[in-house]
Amino acid sequence: MNIAVLFNPFFIIYVALGSVLGLLVGALPGLSAVTGVALVVSISYTWTTNDALAMIMGVYVMACFSGAVTAILMNIPGAPAAVATALDGYPLAKKGQAKKAIMTAVVYSFFGSIVGILALIFLAKPMSSLALQFSPIDYFLLAVFGLVTAGSIASKDLVKGLLCAAFGVLFSCVGIDPMMGMPRFTFGISHLVLGIPTIPALIGLFGLSEILEQCTVSDAGVQVLALGKNKLEFKEIIGCWKIGVRGSIIGTLVGILPGAGAPVASLLSYSNAKNLEKHPTVPFGEGAVEGIAASESANNAVIGGALIPMLSMGIPGDSVTTIILSVFYIHGLIPGPLLFTQTPELFHVIITGGLIGCVFLLLLGYSTAPLLAKVVRIPRKTLFPVILVLCAVGAYANNGSLYEVFIMIFFGVIGYYMKRHDYSPASTVLGMVLGQLMDSNFRRAISLSRNSDNPFGNMFFHPITIILSFLILVSLLASSDKIKAIIGKMRFTICR
Repeated sequence: MNIAVLFNPFFIIYVALGSVLGLLVGALPGLSAVTGVALVVSISYTWTTNDALAMIMGVYVMACFSGAVTAILMNIPGAPAAVATALDGYPLAKKGQAKKAIMTAVVYSFFGSIVGILALIFLAKPMSSLALQFSPIDYFLLAVFGLVTAGSIASKDLVKGLLCAAFGVLFSCVGIDPMMGMPRFTFGISHLVLGIPTIPALIGLFGLSEILEQCTVSDAGVQVLALGKNKLEFKEIIGCWKIGVRGSIIGTLVGILPGAGAPVASLLSYSNAKNLEKHPTVPFGEGAVEGIAASESANNAVIGGALIPMLSMGIPGDSVTTIILSVFYIHGLIPGPLLFTQTPELFHVIITGGLIGCVFLLLLGYSTAPLLAKVVRIPRKTLFPVILVLCAVGAYANNGSLYEVFIMIFFGVIGYYMKRHDYSPASTVLGMVLGQLMDSNFRRAISLSRNSDNPFGNMFFHPITIILSFLILVSLLASSDKIKAIIGKMRFTICR
């Protein structure tokens, strides 16, 4: 690995700044790593690729942890992935042991991040070699698999999730047709000829929509617990290492699965620990450090796992890597198999930025917890206008156009109503990012097969194609409540 960036003070400073931003954004209820990374993208598009990726990795690593702070101190998860952490973190804090809870979250977030990044180091290149064997139809099916998976996990309702993904694909088709060179879905609006700008749409769907949604939530009844001055029992914290290992493995595997993300990983890991751990320090749900270790290790291990399909095949593993994928495109880079041969230094930059971010997680995570307890007391009427201004400035700065501010507002309103009615903005963004990949590869596959004797067989009767088609079918079947009910009745009948 090229470690030259380790000796670049500016690179380390950018990671440090990203870590501080991730700490603040992740700790604010309702905001998450997605919001932080989207804000960084909005101000870093003119930077060098190394600097932009350094700050993004700092935000990513730190924000995945910092949602645990408000989950522990206030019983309000700073991010969806911290929901499982709150189940035991807040009860532990109510016992006057908030310091132990936060330190457990820091240690196992660090551990999970390291495991995920190690998995990225060893698995990304082999997966890229496999991706070289993919035909155009395979890339199309891989993108479809990502959308189906995102639709089934990001939304409670499969149909709603798939509708959101299809909505994003439709938005990706606006602009110049890449095959024919003709404008489509522009409705005579000249601004739309170049397509819908990604950055304002991202800021609107994740930043502005979060502000609008949080403005409808009352602050009444929220209690911030003190950290306490109890003596830390590091032996008890380190004693959860087996749970941390299992959680890290679960988080890495879930991260590799397109569209799943940290919320799914943390809940699966928590459930796994609750089922397998027969003798926790206290019962789960009453302040067990085992529950915090399980949730936080899986939560941060998703980082490395989600980057694996993004870097090796251009398929983002979660909402944050969806935005990082847009960073690559903004800087004229194409993630996928050729990344490791044409620009291998970028892989090293991401790895190094992630490892440095882990160090800052360990240093900042615990030392700044008292300060964060004060930050979360800032009234929303003071905080949200500041964030709103940052969103507007980020959208405007993309191309210096008020049109893009209106795009941000448009998508912000859409995102707000989507969340209010249990639709998934994350699925929509994934559709916007993967839509062009689906469009160009499907049409390319048809063109290549058109002159063969058996066009259908030439397109679909290949080992990788059959496997991907099978995975899509299994994902759809496994996510359908009606089919699950039928299968359950069949099992009941057979058992009788």
